[in-house]
Amino acid sequence: MIKLLRVDHRLLHGQVAFSWTQNIGADCILIANDDVPVNELRKTTIKLAKPHGVKLVIKNIEDSIKALKSGITDKYKLFIVVESVSDAERIVSAYSEIKQVNLGGIKAREGARNISKAVNLLPEEEELIRKMVTQGVEVEIRQVPNDRRVLAQHVL
Repeated sequence: MIKLLRVDHRLLHGQVAFSWTQNIGADCILIANDDVPVNELRKTTIKLAKPHGVKLVIKNIEDSIKALKSGITDKYKLFIVVESVSDAERIVSAYSEIKQVNLGGIKAREGARNISKAVNLLPEEEELIRKMVTQGVEVEIRQVPNDRRVLAQHVL
């Protein structure tokens, strides 16, 4: 069962590893990212942030989609973390059972518009969010579980 798909440019860090994992009751974290599986430094850093008692799986986007579709992840209360809106949209488009995306942290870049304290979106990312919303996916903005939920379509 997929508990949440979160977009956070930092991927796994204290805030995600502990507050979100506990809040949603996840017992497995899937880091879906094309760079981390081949980048030993990033992989090691992410493994250090893993909460005790929670399984950590690191796969590229394509293999993550295959795992979701195969049913192998069904036995877990799964928390999926991706680095970008485009990665989230790729997974959501390929696996329609995901009905909620959390935007937690997207760093400022040239051409990006700040829509909340920690979320900065490029025009093409705003379009991908609109696309997910039209597909029936709730896209919310919250850094931590106790923050007030803001639906992305209300600030785009």
